[in-house]
Amino acid sequence: MSPAPRAGLRQLFEAAVAAALPARVLPAALPPPPRGRTVVLGLGKGAWAMGAALEAAWPADRPLSGVLVAPRGSTRPALQRLQALEGAHPVPDASSLAAAQALLAATQGLGADDLVIALLSGGASALATLPLTGLSLADLQAVNRALLASGAPIDAMNTLRKHLCALKGGRLAAACGGAPLLTLAISDIPGDRLDLIGSGPTLADPSSCTDALDVAHTFDIPLPEAAQQGLRSGAFETPKALPAAQPAQLLASPALALQAAAKLAQRWGLRVELLGDALQGEAREIGRELAGRCLTPGLYLSGGETTVTLRHAQPGQGGRNAECLLAALLAWQDRPGLHALMADTDGIDGASPWAGATCGPETWARAQAQGLDLAAALERHDAGGAFHALGESLLTGPTGTNVNDFRAIWVG
Repeated sequence: MSPAPRAGLRQLFEAAVAAALPARVLPAALPPPPRGRTVVLGLGKGAWAMGAALEAAWPADRPLSGVLVAPRGSTRPALQRLQALEGAHPVPDASSLAAAQALLAATQGLGADDLVIALLSGGASALATLPLTGLSLADLQAVNRALLASGAPIDAMNTLRKHLCALKGGRLAAACGGAPLLTLAISDIPGDRLDLIGSGPTLADPSSCTDALDVAHTFDIPLPEAAQQGLRSGAFETPKALPAAQPAQLLASPALALQAAAKLAQRWGLRVELLGDALQGEAREIGRELAGRCLTPGLYLSGGETTVTLRHAQPGQGGRNAECLLAALLAWQDRPGLHALMADTDGIDGASPWAGATCGPETWARAQAQGLDLAAALERHDAGGAFHALGESLLTGPTGTNVNDFRAIWVG
């Protein structure tokens, strides 16, 4: 027997997140300890939780050290052997610079008998950053802000970021010298390209300086002169090949999370339709598309990563999932029997304090009764604020993982 739609949607979201938690997916992927040291390099929204899962599973009598960098405000686990650092997200700051330096320092003195385990998850691009020669932290902050406002998809954003940082695009792997390196990753990238997760600090980079320049041109990203020169000359090129002893493994993905939610819904007897785990595009356009597509009874699930192009001079409390849902609600209005939840599996929707939002058939009427102009809220990118005013915001706090957007539409 299925629960009421609102409660059921929350349970589906929690099932999706639980399927991608490090404690569930990481221990089985760990190799045996090496003869020498084991050094852990973790960065991303799931870094602390991934490090805690590794530490709990690692033999107590074998050497273990390293650095884990997660967003400021993440839930800090009780770590005994690994160092937990905070970085800034979504725009890097001085803490991100210090975190990058700490990660590089941890690679010193490694040899062939040692092992490096890199733990990657989404968000790493801002959390740890080190400007290449001629660039400053202010330069990288400006580029990140422009990228975030541009509507560029995550693959384009990370292609440019890789070529401006001394950590990304395989450069952290190069710093490990001849030591074997295993990368364990939780994907927030549509298509699950490992080299794009966190801008691929431990993965060889198939993109080029020319590709990075194309991103800047396509999305009108201003670049400082030093960046332009480094990209045009090829001086900022990234490693294109890494040793065979540096493999990578995907631990969790958007598809895994959606499948977990689908299985739960099917146990409730619902007809489930998976609309894809890699939907990309402008959030409001995806919302309108879903509104027109999800009309017959059943549960519709989708993932991926939408984008928001900031067109308002003073944007409100947005979030791409809230914006996607608000666009759908404007299309549905008070259509009976329809409930939806759209949220980010990391627990933070954009720069808002919420994971996302929910709506039901009564949400539209409540907005009218409160005098809320939902169309105006969408135009000024204040979907998160609008849903919060309606009591529909979803507050979870950081979840310790990140497999991107989770969208569930329940049509009764």
